[in-house]
Amino acid sequence: MSLMKTQKNPRLLSEEFVKRSVIMWLSNNGWGTGLVFGDLHGHGVDIKVRHNNYSRYFHIEAKKEGKIGPNNEVAFIYSLGQIITRMKNGGTTRTYYGLALPEVSAKIAVRRIPWQVAKKLLLYVFAVARDGKVKQYSWQDLKKHQKK
Repeated sequence: MSLMKTQKNPRLLSEEFVKRSVIMWLSNNGWGTGLVFGDLHGHGVDIKVRHNNYSRYFHIEAKKEGKIGPNNEVAFIYSLGQIITRMKNGGTTRTYYGLALPEVSAKIAVRRIPWQVAKKLLLYVFAVARDGKVKQYSWQDLKKHQKK
Protein backbone atom coordinates (compact mmCIF):
# COMPACT_ATOMS: atom_id res chain seq x y z
CA MET A 1 0.00 0.00 0.00
CA SER A 2 1.32 3.42 -0.96
CA LEU A 3 2.06 5.92 1.79
CA MET A 4 0.10 8.61 -0.01
CA LYS A 5 -3.07 6.47 0.13
CA THR A 6 -3.06 6.72 3.92
CA GLN A 7 -3.61 10.48 3.63
CA LYS A 8 -7.18 11.73 4.14
CA ASN A 9 -6.28 15.27 3.07
CA PRO A 10 -3.32 15.23 0.66
CA ARG A 11 -2.48 18.83 1.53
CA LEU A 12 -1.85 18.11 5.23
CA LEU A 13 0.35 15.30 6.54
CA SER A 14 -1.53 13.04 8.96
CA GLU A 15 0.10 11.55 12.04
CA GLU A 16 -0.36 8.09 10.51
CA PHE A 17 1.53 9.18 7.38
CA VAL A 18 4.35 10.65 9.48
CA LYS A 19 4.60 7.43 11.54
CA ARG A 20 4.59 5.13 8.50
CA SER A 21 7.21 7.24 6.74
CA VAL A 22 9.53 7.16 9.77
CA ILE A 23 8.97 3.42 10.28
CA MET A 24 10.01 2.81 6.65
CA TRP A 25 13.08 5.01 7.13
CA LEU A 26 14.01 3.18 10.34
CA SER A 27 13.63 -0.24 8.72
CA ASN A 28 15.88 0.89 5.83
CA ASN A 29 18.52 2.12 8.28
CA GLY A 30 19.07 -0.86 10.58
CA TRP A 31 16.15 -0.46 12.97
CA GLY A 32 13.22 -2.85 13.08
CA THR A 33 13.59 -5.53 15.72
CA GLY A 34 10.63 -5.55 18.09
CA LEU A 35 8.89 -2.70 16.31
CA VAL A 36 5.89 -1.40 18.26
CA PHE A 37 3.84 1.56 17.17
CA GLY A 38 0.75 2.90 18.83
CA ASP A 39 -2.52 4.27 17.60
CA LEU A 40 -3.77 7.76 18.38
CA HIS A 41 -5.44 6.58 21.61
CA GLY A 42 -2.58 4.55 23.10
CA HIS A 43 -0.33 5.52 25.97
CA GLY A 44 3.42 5.80 25.63
CA VAL A 45 5.52 6.69 22.62
CA ASP A 46 4.17 6.39 19.09
CA ILE A 47 7.09 4.27 17.83
CA LYS A 48 9.40 2.00 19.81
CA VAL A 49 12.03 0.00 17.95
CA ARG A 50 15.28 -1.84 18.64
CA HIS A 51 18.36 -1.70 16.43
CA ASN A 52 18.80 -4.90 14.41
CA ASN A 53 22.41 -5.46 15.53
CA TYR A 54 22.78 -3.69 18.88
CA SER A 55 20.91 -3.43 22.14
CA ARG A 56 19.78 0.15 21.43
CA TYR A 57 16.28 1.53 21.22
CA PHE A 58 14.51 4.46 19.62
CA HIS A 59 11.43 5.94 21.27
CA ILE A 60 9.72 8.36 18.90
CA GLU A 61 6.80 10.74 19.27
CA ALA A 62 4.98 11.65 16.02
CA LYS A 63 2.74 14.60 15.18
CA LYS A 64 0.61 15.62 12.20
CA GLU A 65 0.76 18.83 10.20
CA GLY A 66 -1.32 21.73 11.51
CA LYS A 67 -3.92 23.55 9.45
CA ILE A 68 -2.38 26.96 10.15
CA GLY A 69 1.18 28.11 10.95
CA PRO A 70 0.91 28.47 14.72
CA ASN A 71 -0.47 24.91 14.98
CA ASN A 72 2.84 23.56 13.66
CA GLU A 73 4.77 25.27 16.44
CA VAL A 74 2.27 24.01 19.01
CA ALA A 75 2.64 20.46 17.59
CA PHE A 76 6.43 20.68 17.94
CA ILE A 77 6.26 21.98 21.53
CA TYR A 78 3.62 19.40 22.49
CA SER A 79 5.67 16.53 20.99
CA LEU A 80 8.80 17.75 22.79
CA GLY A 81 6.94 17.79 26.10
CA GLN A 82 5.55 14.32 25.48
CA ILE A 83 8.91 12.74 24.62
CA ILE A 84 10.65 14.40 27.59
CA THR A 85 8.03 13.10 30.03
CA ARG A 86 8.55 9.58 28.62
CA MET A 87 12.31 9.55 29.12
CA LYS A 88 13.44 7.02 31.69
CA ASN A 89 16.73 7.06 33.56
CA GLY A 90 18.95 4.05 33.98
CA GLY A 91 18.75 0.65 32.40
CA THR A 92 21.37 -1.40 30.62
CA THR A 93 20.48 -0.38 27.06
CA ARG A 94 21.01 2.92 25.33
CA THR A 95 17.79 4.65 24.34
CA TYR A 96 17.58 7.34 21.69
CA TYR A 97 14.59 9.64 21.48
CA GLY A 98 13.00 11.23 18.47
CA LEU A 99 10.41 13.68 17.25
CA ALA A 100 8.78 12.64 13.97
CA LEU A 101 7.35 15.80 12.45
CA PRO A 102 6.19 17.15 9.10
CA GLU A 103 8.93 19.28 7.52
CA VAL A 104 7.28 22.55 8.51
CA SER A 105 7.27 21.60 12.23
CA ALA A 106 10.70 19.95 12.00
CA LYS A 107 12.22 23.21 10.75
CA ILE A 108 10.94 24.88 13.92
CA ALA A 109 12.37 22.07 16.07
CA VAL A 110 15.79 22.22 14.37
CA ARG A 111 15.91 25.96 14.99
CA ARG A 112 14.60 25.96 18.57
CA ILE A 113 15.96 22.85 20.32
CA PRO A 114 19.39 23.77 21.71
CA TRP A 115 21.89 21.36 20.22
CA GLN A 116 23.48 20.88 23.66
CA VAL A 117 20.13 19.62 24.99
CA ALA A 118 19.68 17.29 22.01
CA LYS A 119 23.17 15.89 22.60
CA LYS A 120 22.59 15.30 26.31
CA LEU A 121 19.15 13.72 25.81
CA LEU A 122 20.11 11.68 22.70
CA LEU A 123 17.27 13.48 20.91
CA TYR A 124 16.80 13.38 17.13
CA VAL A 125 14.37 15.15 14.83
CA PHE A 126 12.84 13.30 11.88
CA ALA A 127 11.50 15.61 9.16
CA VAL A 128 8.88 14.00 6.90
CA ALA A 129 8.34 15.45 3.43
CA ARG A 130 5.07 15.28 1.47
CA ASP A 131 6.47 12.44 -0.65
CA GLY A 132 7.26 10.37 2.48
CA LYS A 133 11.02 10.96 2.41
CA VAL A 134 12.58 11.36 5.83
CA LYS A 135 15.60 13.36 6.94
CA GLN A 136 17.09 12.67 10.35
CA TYR A 137 18.68 15.55 12.29
CA SER A 138 21.21 14.75 15.03
CA TRP A 139 22.56 17.19 17.59
CA GLN A 140 25.47 17.83 15.19
CA ASP A 141 22.98 18.86 12.47
CA LEU A 142 21.15 21.13 14.92
CA LYS A 143 24.47 22.75 15.83
CA LYS A 144 25.25 23.45 12.15
CA HIS A 145 21.81 24.94 11.50
CA GLN A 146 21.91 27.08 14.62
CA LYS A 147 25.32 28.60 13.74
CA LYS A 148 23.90 30.03 10.48
